[in-house]
Amino acid sequence: MEVLRTPDERFTGLPGWPFEPRYLEQAVDGAGVVRRHYVDEGPRDAAVTALCLHGQPTWSYLYRKMIPVFTGAGLRVVAPDFFGFGRSDKPADEPGSPGASWYTFDRHRDAMLDFIERLDLRNVLLVCQDWGGLIGLTLPMAQPARFTRLLVMNTGLGTGTVTEGFLKWRAYNNTQPDLAIGKLMKRGCPMLSDAEAAAYDAPFPDMRFKAGVRAFPNLVPDRDDAPGAALSREAAAFWSERWTGESFMAIGMQDPVLGEAPMRSLARRIRGCPPPMEVAEGGHFVQEWGVPIAQAALAHFRLG
Repeated sequence: MEVLRTPDERFTGLPGWPFEPRYLEQAVDGAGVVRRHYVDEGPRDAAVTALCLHGQPTWSYLYRKMIPVFTGAGLRVVAPDFFGFGRSDKPADEPGSPGASWYTFDRHRDAMLDFIERLDLRNVLLVCQDWGGLIGLTLPMAQPARFTRLLVMNTGLGTGTVTEGFLKWRAYNNTQPDLAIGKLMKRGCPMLSDAEAAAYDAPFPDMRFKAGVRAFPNLVPDRDDAPGAALSREAAAFWSERWTGESFMAIGMQDPVLGEAPMRSLARRIRGCPPPMEVAEGGHFVQEWGVPIAQAALAHFRLG
């Protein structure tokens, strides 16, 4: 199986992205050693670390507006890219090829747990959206001593039931092997400049690099026995019965897939979750409206 690496020059001069790239080599079953990119900003000895997890088809660039708010309050911010996205390595895993099973729920989760352990992240504020939540919300139950706070946005738990909106998105994604990501982002976030929209295309020089983009919608657990569904149900029980940290939820109200109804359902699963912050103009990629969200979350957590 070929593992692709986006040339560094693709990431030169991205607007609003002054952050130094950092890398961690991880041994991942089925791919050998693959390189993960992450941003690590703020003091390494900060009392609180924000772990910011993106979704599909984005990368850590999605957090560029929230990172300075967090670091301005004295937090450390760690924002990794999932394998297949951003500056992380990208297994070129085509449907029907021998490596077609490389992109799996468990593999991405296990690799993220390894990442957290390798960086020894503690007193973590988990910040998650989309696949950042599908994977991220299953992490604290495995490492409960590391996580103390949650900021959750437009995501869900993959317990085996999916919405009609998601089924439509997955069907569309499956007809777009070379998904025009920048155009998609501009439709959902019309305030983006052309240069910002292009930054979402930067990780993908051509469609060979988009195996992860193609794979992720098909990894969402859509039945009770789907890979990741039982684990996600265990996570749902953790959040409702054993979570003892603080929580804050923000909802991009214009999201047609993971908007108000599924997010309020998720809020009811999270023990002690206060009434959500409603971002009236925000869509699925609500981090693009992220400055007031980050400010409100810090105030709620008494960290601002």
